[in-house]
Order: sequence, then C-alpha cells, then structure tokens
Amino acid sequence: MRGSEKIYKARSKFQFDEIKKLLERKNMVGRIYHVGLTVSDLDRSIAFYRDILGLEFQGEIFMEGEETDKMFRRANCKARVAYLNGSKALEAPPVELIQFVDSKIHKEQSDLFTTSISEVCFYTDDIDSVYKTLIENHVECLSEPQHFDFRADGFGESRAFYFRDPDGIILEMMQPL
Repeated sequence: MRGSEKIYKARSKFQFDEIKKLLERKNMVGRIYHVGLTVSDLDRSIAFYRDILGLEFQGEIFMEGEETDKMFRRANCKARVAYLNGSKALEAPPVELIQFVDSKIHKEQSDLFTTSISEVCFYTDDIDSVYKTLIENHVECLSEPQHFDFRADGFGESRAFYFRDPDGIILEMMQPL
C-alpha cells in the first residue's frame, strides 16, 4: 500500500480503490438538465415565461408522495411543476417552475451580491426588441442593454441586461455580437 492510500484510508470510511474508480470516470457530470425556479403562482409565471419571454410550454406535472417528501425534505409535500424551453430542438436546458402547494414560501428579494445562483441568462439575437417588449409589459429591468467587450481576455463581445420575473427572480438577457 502506498503512503497516500494509507493516509486516505485513515481519513475516510470509503475504500481508496472505490473512490479512485469514481474519480477516474469520465463525465461524471453531464450538461445542465434543467434550471429550477421556485415561484409563488405557477399560472402567472407560466404566462410570463411563455407570453412575454416567448418560451415554449412543454407540460406540467404534479409531485407528491414519499419520494417527493424525501426529495424536498418536507412531510406531505406537494408541488405543481411546469417546464418551458426556448429551444425548439430542446438543445438548451428547460426552465422548471415549481410552485409548492399548501407550503409557505419564504419570499426574499433576489440579490446579485448574495451567494446563490445570481441569475439565469437567456440568449437572444435582438436584445433591443426584447428590452422594448419587457418595458412595454412593465417588467422591471435593472438597466438598459449594456455593451461588454472581453475579446482581449479570449472571450467575445456581447450586449446584456438584467431584469426580474414576477417573483423578483433576477434573469439576464444576452446577445453575443
């Protein structure tokens, strides 16, 4: 047994070879499967993401039972869940909207400066049109579209702005240039 194996075994209940196999596996994590957002009113949120942002409604499910209780760590948990996607070919991960039924939701204002998911970013090829549509629909935009040039850093150019959904969740719209 090598020294590193001995040290590792002394610090872990797992066998070194089992952990080593897991670490050697390729692609333990694949692409993002969906982005889940907890909302207070599923119907209102579906209307926003579908009718204002233009995402395609893919369907709705109802979750309850022992597995749901364990997953969400709450007894008698019930949830309405809807899926919407902006990619007709389903190349992008869908947005999952979750409304908990008969559960009190802790509503806090999203903040870019809090450790969490800071925003969900959507792609557009016409940011000015999207911005105008959001303003016409009285959506809170945190700024007008801004220009960013990161070509010197090996990235690219884009225009982007932040806005809020009906629950105050921060979203971003980006147009690569």
